[in-house]
Amino acid sequence: MAALLALFSAANYGIGDFCGGLAARRIPATTVLLWSHLLGLVLLLAATLFVAGDATPGDVVIGAVGGLCGAAGVGLLYKGLAVGQMSVIAPITALLSAAVPVVAGYTEGERPASSAVVGMALALIAIVLVSSEGSGSLRPSDLGGVTYALGAGLGFGFFFVALSHTGEDSGLWPIVAARAASVTVVGTIALLGFISRTPPTPGSRALTGAAGALDSAANVFFLLAVRQGLVSVVAVLAALYPVSTVVLARVVLHERFHRLQLAGMALALPAVILMAV
Repeated sequence: MAALLALFSAANYGIGDFCGGLAARRIPATTVLLWSHLLGLVLLLAATLFVAGDATPGDVVIGAVGGLCGAAGVGLLYKGLAVGQMSVIAPITALLSAAVPVVAGYTEGERPASSAVVGMALALIAIVLVSSEGSGSLRPSDLGGVTYALGAGLGFGFFFVALSHTGEDSGLWPIVAARAASVTVVGTIALLGFISRTPPTPGSRALTGAAGALDSAANVFFLLAVRQGLVSVVAVLAALYPVSTVVLARVVLHERFHRLQLAGMALALPAVILMAV
């Protein structure tokens, strides 16, 4: 069940990124971030009415710290994509977001089965291949973008690790705390005038809303998954989110798959099977 929930998380992350990416073509990316997170917070608060949970102050603090790490990750990723090649930035971010929980899980005593370890290795390779755009060559001008990508990957990875340390009886409150913290930071930045706080345009509202709803759903699925399985395995499965983004880009935007992406998707299937058994 943990593997299935992690895959649901990956699918929602990927589809949400696709919707957010389309919205960011019409309005500033920071506007998408602000309003999608606001909607996500509202939806998460509503969801807590249907999911029993009794969070301790420690759960709330851990969730909030994780939310700040995740918000920093999003901001650094946007900055990295703005100054570097996506074929370089995206794989580094996705790979590191999976590697951090793997290392954390190992240091805390997690020992996945041999088949799961092989699956994790295949999945990490698949993440890099699916996230790439074909060229993957590093230019001197990309070095700044790589720095942002490293920071983004660390932010996402620590967010995953933080959620894994919340209590099993805390319900959805750690995610609510995480989203409240990120909304507070991004909202404060907007109020200070560093980013726009103008609502999304009519043509981007649905996409922005979908991005917020799907990202929140992805976080819920991840939290449920990590409560039933090893964070090292769950995080790697969740980091396969670029697969759904790439597939949607092919179906909706008619973008072509290149050979590396096809190879990555081919590797993803046996990787998932090995980690699920």
